[in-house]
Amino acid sequence: MAMEINWVLLIVFIVLCNLIGALGAVWTSSDGSWYQGINKPSFTPPGGVIGSVWTLLFTLMGVALYLVWTAPSSEVRTVALVLFGIQFLFNIMWSYLFFGLNKPLYSFIEILVLLVFIAATAVYFFKVNRVSGYLLVPYFLWVSFASFLNYSIWKLN
Repeated sequence: MAMEINWVLLIVFIVLCNLIGALGAVWTSSDGSWYQGINKPSFTPPGGVIGSVWTLLFTLMGVALYLVWTAPSSEVRTVALVLFGIQFLFNIMWSYLFFGLNKPLYSFIEILVLLVFIAATAVYFFKVNRVSGYLLVPYFLWVSFASFLNYSIWKLN
């Protein structure tokens, strides 16, 4: 049996995830002089690449959230949605710690916590809807890379 897609709700979730995700850009773009002046490893991606990747990841998160939101109500679904909200708050907080406060060590510690919440969210999303869990894998991989990048920046500075 094919699932009926509520296109309006799907688009709302995609846009909402991108808008909430863009909150981190408040600190990213507020004062680029600190970031421009610090030592960065050779594998640091250009800003345009980072922005494009995040747009794709927030879009995938929106689709995953839609799939879980529209699944039948259950305790597992509720836990999945709560975990999603928590990991999203940690996602935004990372930008504040790294770019807003200019604290690579604090942001590195925080991003490790974020990774745990992304993994937990993916596990619960997978339990609710397999596709939704798989859609969070690129996000987990990117944040894993970002963690290494964050660690490297902390060590270089």
